[in-house]
Amino acid sequence: MTEFTFDFIEEKVRKKSFGVLTTIDSKGRPHSTGIIYAVSHPEKPFALYSISGSQYAKVRNIKRNPNVSLVVTFPHYWIRFAPASYAMFRGTAEILPDNDVDGRWAMSQSRIGRMNLQTDADDLGSEFVYIKMIPEPTVFCYGLGYGLMELRGNHTEASYKVTIPADRQ
Repeated sequence: MTEFTFDFIEEKVRKKSFGVLTTIDSKGRPHSTGIIYAVSHPEKPFALYSISGSQYAKVRNIKRNPNVSLVVTFPHYWIRFAPASYAMFRGTAEILPDNDVDGRWAMSQSRIGRMNLQTDADDLGSEFVYIKMIPEPTVFCYGLGYGLMELRGNHTEASYKVTIPADRQ
């Protein structure tokens, strides 16, 4: 069985920008929404950022209950019927003001992130905030790094966990 490292997972996650964030609503139910995300500077503790309007449900939910998860999927573009690989982060989130330096740096590292930064808050009808997710040390993965033939031969063995190194927590 192949051993994967957090460095491998981080490299893959940095190349993506879309994930599904799950928060907990006021009735204790999960609420999932697609987000554009970005990753903290490589020399800082590992964190995931998103920018949002302050009036959105995900922001209200995080203010009430900071427990979240983020799933980043890695679909197979050529073979659509194959299941997507993923990395899932669990942790806590905090709401930061729109002038947060680390959030702005993270979002500015991708084209889609820069486009989000250029959105006019007046057009949104709300002020912007950053969502900063601080993941727990364990990252849950499925299939990431495996070839389709490997998955076909033994798809039940493609789940694994990696640990965020202590110096990145």
